[in-house]
Amino acid sequence: MVGIAPDFDRLFATVPEQLAENSGFRLGDKGTHSTRTIMVEELTTLFASVPATANSDTYNRAVLEDNCLGKRTAATRRQTLQRLRELYALDIDLPLFRTLRKLWVDHDSSRPLLALLTALARDPLLRVTAQPVLSTPVGSELSRQQLLESLSRAAGQRFNESVLDKIARNAASSWAQSGHLSGRVRKIRRQVDPTPAACAFALLLGYLLGKRGRLLFESPWVAVLDSSVERIIDLAFEAKRLGLLDLKQSGSIVEVSFPHVTGTLRNGGGA
Repeated sequence: MVGIAPDFDRLFATVPEQLAENSGFRLGDKGTHSTRTIMVEELTTLFASVPATANSDTYNRAVLEDNCLGKRTAATRRQTLQRLRELYALDIDLPLFRTLRKLWVDHDSSRPLLALLTALARDPLLRVTAQPVLSTPVGSELSRQQLLESLSRAAGQRFNESVLDKIARNAASSWAQSGHLSGRVRKIRRQVDPTPAACAFALLLGYLLGKRGRLLFESPWVAVLDSSVERIIDLAFEAKRLGLLDLKQSGSIVEVSFPHVTGTLRNGGGA
């Protein structure tokens, strides 16, 4: 689905706010990309320092007391922890983060896409930049102006030109970390090569918001994977083989479920 722009606003408009927040999504209009990128390097270091089953307090101690991220001042440690929480929750009680943490351990080649997918679920500012990035043809340049215009339309008068420019720079860096863009100055659109784990996670994000059957394969997170529906279904069957989801297909009917994510998610659906 390269070139298909995702419509996150439309999706979230149809989802109960409490359902989204209980699953680990962040709504509203405040976003981390006004100050930081998706911070893949720091997230990798943090996860390497904290057990996968750790609770929220353990992450606090690792960053603030043990200084596992090597920050020079206590203030910088607090700020970094806050930004990582905004982007990734760091709360094992949330299905979104619990699944991210499990997949991170066993699927290291999927980490850049897993980080981006999670950040898109939790940062409204990054979500705004998905449309200009994903609608840019592979091999073409994404201009800063495209990002600025998209951000300006969404933010209205909330940000001045300097802040908008910083958000655009941070967002471009994040999309480069995920593999969608390349180049230091000129950002060139690249097609990502999704993994079964990234596919399973993208499908789960739609599932957590109540999508079922083939609608799961049309969610904004699946659009991030730069693949046709047929390719996504193939990856989903590979994810099934790896034990990441349950999947059944009969003609055009597809049923997907995630019985191991949380005890409350037991029913796949068909459409």
